[in-house]
Amino acid sequence: MTASTPLRTTLIGVALAATALIPLQGTAFAGQNDRADSATAPVSSVAGIEDATARSLARSLADPAWERQVREAALAADSVDLRALTSGSTTSAGKRIAPQVAAADRGVGAAKGLGGRVGSLLRVGLADASMKASLAGGAAPLVAAAPSDDDASALTAYDSEGVAHELSLDSVPDRPVYVVDVDGAKAVTEGLKVVNETLEAKGLDVPAPAARLNAAAPTATAGIDTTLINSVRISDVKEPWIKGDAEIFTLVTGFGKDGKPRVDTVEMPYLNKAATTYYPNQVLVNWSNYKYDMADAVMMEDDGDTNYQALAKAIVTVLLTITDQGVYIPLADALLDAIPASWWTDDPDYVDSWYTLAKATKGTRNGAAANGWINVSPYHVPAL
Repeated sequence: MTASTPLRTTLIGVALAATALIPLQGTAFAGQNDRADSATAPVSSVAGIEDATARSLARSLADPAWERQVREAALAADSVDLRALTSGSTTSAGKRIAPQVAAADRGVGAAKGLGGRVGSLLRVGLADASMKASLAGGAAPLVAAAPSDDDASALTAYDSEGVAHELSLDSVPDRPVYVVDVDGAKAVTEGLKVVNETLEAKGLDVPAPAARLNAAAPTATAGIDTTLINSVRISDVKEPWIKGDAEIFTLVTGFGKDGKPRVDTVEMPYLNKAATTYYPNQVLVNWSNYKYDMADAVMMEDDGDTNYQALAKAIVTVLLTITDQGVYIPLADALLDAIPASWWTDDPDYVDSWYTLAKATKGTRNGAAANGWINVSPYHVPAL
């Protein structure tokens, strides 16, 4: 993976396309379609689950009543909870597919290391808002899974007969396309809880007691020192498709007050598009948690297949081998080295990183991977 790899295309605003819809060989999919309708069919990855669900959902749309219900839901909102839509349906096809969707949701939760704690994750919606007119006009929709490979030039979508069609990713097609994808924002929120719990269990993110932090500080200056993100931008990577929303989070690393390496997680739900400058005024580093006046920040993205349990275990395994030598040691490289090799293929889990941030750091800092920049400033949060 290189710094020029784009942010992953997600559910809303995905650019799908082709002026022509090219059927793939039907014989290769006939048996797969039958197996995909089984609620217990084993699937090994989030991408596989999404594709099997998209294929089955497409076939279920042969039921006019159910097709109308899905159409109305897609026209009313950008995306909808697929599990809620199927479980609440009174149509025969909706009822029939509901167990498979529920099983698929559980599979996604397991594949992402979230178990059953997160509830429903799968969503469905139109790939592009421009498709609403043709859908409202009665055009028969296709169903596709969100693309997981940013280097792909085409996407597979299915019709109500289970026939696969190859769609070019160069422009938006005239025919409406439903996209099945994971609720990335929800996955990041729950996933970072898993990471935090794992880190806390190993003593790698325990905050310093407030009383100790301010014991030597004058009353007038009691509080905490932080680094604030004034603005942030991820580069435009000039790929041939229109990129949709990304789900970004940042891992801040350094040595805690107890001398152990620590990681603090920072959600960044607003930072969802490339080539866009955001002004969050968000706290990036809480210096009260750190021993040294230095910290590193590693920005990551949930690419759909991100497994948070695996991420947390990998981080813990590496950081527990590092000891405080009495001087600041950059931990960003150790954190990046801990990430499983599979994370560096196809999708850009790693976005960029910033080394040696200090309390006094201010102004614009370019990322080490040259894929973005942040503008930061010191900010003191006074005690109440």
